[in-house]
Amino acid sequence: MSDLVRSLRGALGYTRQYRDQVFVVKLGGEVLADATILHGIAEQVALLESLSIRLVLVHGGGTQASALSRRLGIEPEIVAGRRVTSPAVLEVAKMVYGGSLSLDILAALRASGLRAVGLSGVDASLLTARRRPPVEVRDDAGRLRTVDFGEVGDIVSVDAAVLRTLLDARTIPVVGPLAADASGRVLNVNGDVVAESLAGALRAEKLIFLTSAPGLLRDRADPGSLVSFAEAADLEPLLGSGAVQGGMRPKVEACLRAIQQGVRRTHILDGREPDALLLELFTGSGRGTMIVGRKEMADYREHEWRTP
Repeated sequence: MSDLVRSLRGALGYTRQYRDQVFVVKLGGEVLADATILHGIAEQVALLESLSIRLVLVHGGGTQASALSRRLGIEPEIVAGRRVTSPAVLEVAKMVYGGSLSLDILAALRASGLRAVGLSGVDASLLTARRRPPVEVRDDAGRLRTVDFGEVGDIVSVDAAVLRTLLDARTIPVVGPLAADASGRVLNVNGDVVAESLAGALRAEKLIFLTSAPGLLRDRADPGSLVSFAEAADLEPLLGSGAVQGGMRPKVEACLRAIQQGVRRTHILDGREPDALLLELFTGSGRGTMIVGRKEMADYREHEWRTP
């Protein structure tokens, strides 16, 4: 039997399980910075769509927003992996998240033969948010600080009707991380939180983060410390110890909240690696970190434990 046929047979069980299920995939800004990588992801998305998997893409764009901010003479401020958004930085976010970056993703999907529509949380009242008040956060240096994040919103409700309409029409929604409050005030929202909120509202089978990291590491300086598989409760000590820092922390927290909302499996992997998305979904060994709830962990141990 050829390697190709063996691989196809091995993927058969997954394709049956995934058919007609919703996957929410978050594309990080670092992944989107390289046009070759973006087109490779679009090709993987096209294969998933051909298997009747219903896909919602959410994009970040912190890398691109920071670059444009600096070109405009505005130095970005990031605290605990989250961007402080002044009125000027909000205008940058609108230009990047609602404009250039969304169009780049749509163009890559079109080149792969896919129908897609670009949205933000403002469209069709998809996301309603309220401006975040000053909050106490522990920064990456371990200091407890009170931070006013500015024009940043916390999501208070999701109306996913427009997404369901698009999915029923076999069209892929591409959602940027902007929302509005009830009065129409536009707010910057963390893209990881957007992805988690949409996955919960759609009762997604999977929430997948494509990042510039191999997954969750117990020691950021040691690539061999990858956590390949974990129950949500296993991660509490890591979060409490401060080992999970920077942009990885909101991703892990989003995975934990998504699981509480009924999402079965969450994944964090390096989207820059060729075919990483397909390898994570269709092979037992996977490529990154998978985080599941207690019940899913018990079922997984019984039926399909992944190799280390």
